[in-house]
Amino acid sequence: MSHTQKQPALSRRSFLLGGAAVVAGGMLAGCGSNKTEGSGTDTSGDGNAEVDKGIFEGLDTSKTLNIVTTNESYTALFDKFTEASGMKYEILSMSSGEVLSKIKAEGGAPSADLWFGGGIDSFMSAADAGYLEPVDFEDADKFATGFKSDDNLWFSKGVTVVGFIVNEDVLKDAGATAPKAWTDLPDSQYADEIVMSSPAVSGTNYAAVAGILQDMGEDAGWKLLEGINANVPFYTKRGSDPSTRVSQGEFGVGITYIDQTLDDLLNDSVKIVHPSDKMPYIPDGVAAFKGADNTAGAAAFIKWLFSNDDMLVELAKLDKKNTIKLCIPSLEGVELDYTDEDLMSEDISEFGAMREDVLAKWDQVTGGKEIKES
Repeated sequence: MSHTQKQPALSRRSFLLGGAAVVAGGMLAGCGSNKTEGSGTDTSGDGNAEVDKGIFEGLDTSKTLNIVTTNESYTALFDKFTEASGMKYEILSMSSGEVLSKIKAEGGAPSADLWFGGGIDSFMSAADAGYLEPVDFEDADKFATGFKSDDNLWFSKGVTVVGFIVNEDVLKDAGATAPKAWTDLPDSQYADEIVMSSPAVSGTNYAAVAGILQDMGEDAGWKLLEGINANVPFYTKRGSDPSTRVSQGEFGVGITYIDQTLDDLLNDSVKIVHPSDKMPYIPDGVAAFKGADNTAGAAAFIKWLFSNDDMLVELAKLDKKNTIKLCIPSLEGVELDYTDEDLMSEDISEFGAMREDVLAKWDQVTGGKEIKES
C-alpha cells in the first residue's frame, strides 16, 4: 500500500469528546496520534473503470472523508476510493456501541462522515433517531430483504457470526473440557474461565444476546445468559478482546465473532468451536451520517462500493469472510462458508427496537459487573 504523506488523524479522544477542530482540507485535528492519509494504492485491474463516474460529479474533493470503523484493516479499500474519486480520508477505530452512545450524547451532531462496520442494531437505532442520511442508487435493489433499510439509511456489508474460541491447555489445567454448545457454558467447570465483551458496547455481542433470546425464547434465553454470567469474572469492551485473551492463556473460553481474522491465533490448543445449537449472527452496517461536514463524500463512497462487484470481492478478502454473498446474492466471485441452517432463527428487524429493553435487563442480570478496557 502506498501513501503520499502523514496527516493528523481523527483521534479517538476528539471523536469521543467532539473537540476536534476543522482545519484546511476539511480534516479534523488529532490529539497527538497520526494516521496515514489514503492516496492511491495501485488499483490496476480493480474494476474502477466499471463504476459510473457520475457518482463523483460535483463532489468537493478538497474535503477529507472522515470514517469511523471497527478496525483499520480497510485502508486498502479506502485507498482505492481515493484513487477513483480524488478524495482523501482519515479513519478512527471504534465499536458500534461507542459510536451510537457518543452521537446520542451530542444530540446527533456527528464528528465523522461515514460509519463503516459494526452491528446493524446500532445503525437501526441511529436511523430511528434521525442520525443517518439516505443514500439512493440503482444497485441498492440488489440487496436481499433485511440487509438494507427500506429507506436506504443503512446497508449491510457482510454478516458476523458468533461462537467460541477455546484454549484447551487452560481448560485442562482447570479440569474442564471444551464446550460444544451454548447450553454447556453455565456448567460450573467454567467458573471464571469465560470471557465475553459487553453487549452494551460491542455490537457483535449484543447480537449474540438478542439472537439467543429470539431463538430460545425470553425465559430460556435469560436463564442461559444468567448461567453464563455466573462464570464470567468481568466483561470487556471490544469484540476482539475475548479471542486475544483466550489465545494469550488468560481464559479457557471466549465468546467471539468467528471469521478468518482469528486464524493467526489458532494452534494445537487454541481452537474455534461452532456451537451445535447454532450461531447468533448480525449484519455489519455501512451508513452516511446526517448533517456531517462531508455527507456527500460518504454517500459517494457507499454508491461506489456497492455499485462495483470487484470492490465487493475485495471487501470480502479484507473482511476475511464471504458473508457479503448473503447480503447481495447475485454477487459473483464469492462463495459462502456455511448455510443459514447453521444460524439461529432471528428477526434482525427487531434488534434496534428491542435494544434498550434488552440492555436494561442485561444490567439487572449481570449485576453491574466491571467492564474492562482492552
